This record gives sequence, structure tokens and C-alpha cells, in this order.
Amino acid sequence: MTKGGMESVEVFTTEGKGRGLKAQKEFLPGDVIFAEPAYAAVVFDSLTHVICHTCFKRQERLHRCGQCKFAYYCDRTCQRAAWLNHKNECSAIKRHGKAPTENIRLAARILWKIEREGSGLSEGCLVSIDELQNHVDSFGEEEKKELRTDVESFLEFWPPQSQQFGMQFISHIFGVISCNGFTLSDQRGLQAVGVGIFPNLCQANHDCWPNCTVVFNNGNHEAVRSMFHTQMRIELRALTKISPGDELTVSYVDFLNLSEERRKQLKKQYYFDCTCEHCKKQLKDDLMLAVKAGESKPSADTVKEVIQLSKDTLEKINKARMEGHYHEVVKLCRDCLKKQEPVLGDTNIYLLRILSIASEVLSYLQMFEEAADYAKRMVDGYLKIYHPNNAQLGMAVMRAGVTHWHAGLIEAGHGLICKAYAILLITHGPSHPITKDLEVMRVQTEMELRMFQQNEFMYYKMREAALKNQKIQVMPEPSNENAPSLFHKKE
Repeated sequence: MTKGGMESVEVFTTEGKGRGLKAQKEFLPGDVIFAEPAYAAVVFDSLTHVICHTCFKRQERLHRCGQCKFAYYCDRTCQRAAWLNHKNECSAIKRHGKAPTENIRLAARILWKIEREGSGLSEGCLVSIDELQNHVDSFGEEEKKELRTDVESFLEFWPPQSQQFGMQFISHIFGVISCNGFTLSDQRGLQAVGVGIFPNLCQANHDCWPNCTVVFNNGNHEAVRSMFHTQMRIELRALTKISPGDELTVSYVDFLNLSEERRKQLKKQYYFDCTCEHCKKQLKDDLMLAVKAGESKPSADTVKEVIQLSKDTLEKINKARMEGHYHEVVKLCRDCLKKQEPVLGDTNIYLLRILSIASEVLSYLQMFEEAADYAKRMVDGYLKIYHPNNAQLGMAVMRAGVTHWHAGLIEAGHGLICKAYAILLITHGPSHPITKDLEVMRVQTEMELRMFQQNEFMYYKMREAALKNQKIQVMPEPSNENAPSLFHKKE
């Protein structure tokens, strides 16, 4: 079954997993299998005034909708592009007196679209909203209670002059949002800023070691460059060579967890038991639980003790980060690493988590040399665990490269930036803002490396002078969130 722009994939029924997507032709790593605009999407409640409600880019100065005083846009182009979806919402917010929560807003946008177009197949969609899984029958007591609250709030917000829908159908829409809402990130890909529904993407089944990845592309709304005007969309991109007839899979969770942990998370959030090869055979679990090899191998009790200490430290770190006590975070990381290093192997996930936090926070505090050492060890571990074309791996290598560059370690910095660029070309594509930024860094570090190789002394002299005259670029403040996960789950 194919439809407008979706000729390269087909929906099929898989045994035990329901519907899935299958390739209709061959794809190579980095190929875009399909791009899909959102059926409906909204900005998170906490960010409605700093993120454009059309393209989901973070901007310094946004224009506010003069009518409802709630929606914000980059410029007139984004405001005009939003009007079809914002018109009903705008008058409903004015009538209601305030904007409801993101879940209610997303459900309302979906139902206004159904009111306009009917609930059948929309253009370019392989399945209709009616056919999407809602898993309401699998909800626990707490989830059912939240669902009832959402439906009640929705009915208060929904205007009497709009088409009226039955309770069961409204519950279905909230169920769809709960297990199919896709996380939208800002243009740097570092922060989750909204949630959207993409019916075609919902058909792709999970695999912990997938052959595809999904990237959110904020599009380009610059009217002066109208030939480059592109809509906000997700892109399903091939990570490996895919043959006609192969199932297309994506990972719903980060791979950097033990198979048992990933299975628990998938069961809790998406209501299925993962039967992928990596879970069944617990592949890479041995690496993620590695202990120091050699003659003085630590005892099982010592390992248990250090892992418990690592878990406790991670909790303390989270608390200190929430309060912005970054020097305290560094102290906790250093103390924990002293205990971990004689006991845990270099791919152990508890060691890697502490290395990742330490390198990020030290970079922010401009203690670049120590940060670079930790970042290098983190990347060496990640490279042994992650799929070579993994977006999270690419982002981590990029961070490590920038840290080395700031530390004046130009050879290692350039090498890491080139490695990250090669990964992100496949996962994000050449026109994504992150890849473009990385290309600029790659050219810059290449130039600096040449200078360094010609005259090391002069390179450091020039670098010193440049740093004196120019405020060193501050790394972004460490985020308390993990990298945005694929599907958004209401907490």
C-alpha cells in the first residue's frame, strides 16, 4: 500500500507485532526513505514563549499572536503558515480565557483537522488516525485516571460550535498521543521542545539495533530564499544498506542500557515485549557490565558495592545539577571515578555515565583539559557499544571534539570532529543545522591543524593572542535532561 510521496515503503502485517513498514527498493546509508510533515504538533507548555509554534526553532525575539496572546512565531512567514492550524485554537483560547495543557492542545488540533478533512486517509498518509494504536486497554489505574482528567479538561476547552465527538473517540485520540507522540527538538537537536503526531512514522516497529533513524528537521521558512523553502518534517533515514522487502525499524529507546532495562522501559511505555536479536541474546550486555581485567580481578562483592555507589552518586549528581551546583557535580564525579577506575572496565555503563557528565560540566566551567581527558575515554567506550551510525554517538563525538579543540588539543579535536561529521552526514544529512555547524568547525580545525603542523610554537602564540582578545566561547549550560528520546511519553 503506497500513497503520495510514500512509494518507497509499504505497510504490512508482521507476526506478533501488528503493522510494520517494509522497503520497496534498495536504500544506502544516509538515504532519506521518506519525509513526513506533522499531522498535528504543539510546543511544550514550559516553552511556549521561547519556541516558534510553526517551525519549533528557538529564537531570541518572537512575534506574539495579537488575538490570543499565546502563540509565538519567528516572523510573518511562520505566522501565516500556522493560521490554518491556529485559527480554531486562537478563538478557543480567547473563549476559554487561557491555553490548556500541551496534551489538550494536541488533541484539539487533531480533532479540528478531522473536522476539516474527515478521519479517513490524509494526503501522503499510509494509515488514518482511526487506525493508529491507542493501547487504552493496557493502561494501568494511574494512566486511566490521567486519561479521564484529560478528557474532562478537553470537553471544557472544546468550543460548542465545533463538531462534537464521542467520549470513546476522544479517549482514542488521547491514547494515540500517549503512545505515538513523537518528540520534536529545537534546531540544535539538543532539547526536546514539543510533541507531534506522524502517522507513517508510527508504523515503524522498534529494534534495539535498527536499520533506520529518525531526525526532526525544523525546515526553512526564509521567504527570500523561497526556492529552499521546506516544511517542518521528520525524516526516516537509512543507517545501513537496506534491500527491497526488508522491514524498516527504528529504536524507541537509547541503546546505552542493559537489555533487561531496555525491555522494562519498552514494556512500560509502549506495551510490548522486545524480541530483537540484541535483547534475546543480551548482546553487548557483557561490555556494559565489564569489570577490570588482569591478575587482581575485583571480587563480585566489590563490583556490586561500586555499582551501588555509582547509582547513589548519579542521584546526588541529578539533585546538584537541578540546583545549578556545578562545582559540587564535578567533586561527586571525581570521587566516584576514583572508586570506579580500579574496579569497572572501560565500557561499563556506570563509568561511562559519570565520564559523560564530568566532561560536559567541566567544559561548561571551562576546565577544558580535564574535560577532554574524560570525553576521550567516554567516546572510546561508546564506540565499542553503539552502532557505528548512531545519532547519539555522533553527538557525543562532536561534543568531545569541541572540548578537545577548546583545550588546544588540535590534532585530537580535528580527528573527533571529522568522525562526528561522518556519522551525522548519515543520521542528520548535509542540510541539517547541526551538520552545517559541524562542517564549519571541520574547516576551521583543519586550517588550525595545518598551521600547527607547520609551526607548533607560532600556533600556540597565535592561539594565546586570539584567546586574550576574544571572550572564549562558553559551552552551553549542561542540560538536566538526557538527549530527547524518540517518542514523547507524558510523565
